[in-house]
Amino acid sequence: MPFAPLQNDTFLRACWRQATDHTPVWLMRQAGRYLPEYVATRARAGSFMGLATNVDYATEVTLQPLERFPLDASILFSDILTVPDAMGLGLSFEAGEGPRFARPVRDEAAINALRVPDMEKLRYVFNAVASIRRALNGRVPLIGFSGSPWTLACYMVEGAGSSDYRLVKSLMYSRPDLMHTLLTVNADAVAAYLNAQIDAGAQAVMLFDSWGGVLADGAFQEFSLAYTARVLGQLKRTGADGTPVPRIVFTKGGGLWLEAMRGLDCEVLGVDWTVNLARARALVGEGPQAKALQGNIDPNVLFAPPARIEAEVAKVLQSFGKPHADRASAGPTHIFNLGHGISQFTPPDHVAALVAAVHSQSRALRT
Repeated sequence: MPFAPLQNDTFLRACWRQATDHTPVWLMRQAGRYLPEYVATRARAGSFMGLATNVDYATEVTLQPLERFPLDASILFSDILTVPDAMGLGLSFEAGEGPRFARPVRDEAAINALRVPDMEKLRYVFNAVASIRRALNGRVPLIGFSGSPWTLACYMVEGAGSSDYRLVKSLMYSRPDLMHTLLTVNADAVAAYLNAQIDAGAQAVMLFDSWGGVLADGAFQEFSLAYTARVLGQLKRTGADGTPVPRIVFTKGGGLWLEAMRGLDCEVLGVDWTVNLARARALVGEGPQAKALQGNIDPNVLFAPPARIEAEVAKVLQSFGKPHADRASAGPTHIFNLGHGISQFTPPDHVAALVAAVHSQSRALRT
């Protein structure tokens, strides 16, 4: 279906390492509990999944932060665990506990029974993508996303979030063959899921490898990076309107492996707040395999007074260095974001201060 022409392409230009007038900014988890209007909509929906599976509600909450802040991109409101839920694991969200699976996979029979789910079970997500894209009316691009194969496996084996990853790592070390089976199914399912989001109207897609950083060196490359690469290799390169779709990979705690990640077939690497942006730019932002960089202010900076937020924004922008300015060529580019998701306790006016500071200061760096 035809979509409105894009009015603000700054984020997409930065993804493709093209010069921009300012550093684009969006926030991981930007539609969420820190906004009172989100809390009100979730109350109407009755539950998190009631919100995520209702096209009208998902559209409403995706657009809420854009009504408050001049962000340069929107991101689909959904959850990283929709794919294993469609595999039949029984996803639920308990108040104060986070996601939980009724039927975790922990033995050979359960893992061998896993299949790439019928994407029709996730039709509510794709309908939401199309609805959000229409509602945006070209204001900013829409990002689709999924959890990475390894991150999904962590939840699928543990059955919930974990502090020590004992169950999933025990499986990985004792039966690496079973872990590879699980990760192969996950990778192929995630690729199909993201491709369906692209077909529905997503203009960029992002893989959240939220738990890649808990792995040992060597294990990260074998059990996380290899399967992220398997997903990327299957993704469609053009969207529903025929325009190219950039791919973003974010590994929390992945700063140690930036050189290895440089070889991924993607356009953007997200980094958390532990990474020095100047070093990251030197490692992966320059040369023939270069990536755009996304990140990486500490989300807890947003609890400081606005003047301190502005000072910390300046540090991040200065750490990345002089922006690429030649519109005739590609070069190092930066997408401003948090180093992880925004906290539910964040004051909304502090988010406004951050976005304003990124826009004004990054414009000044280009003069």
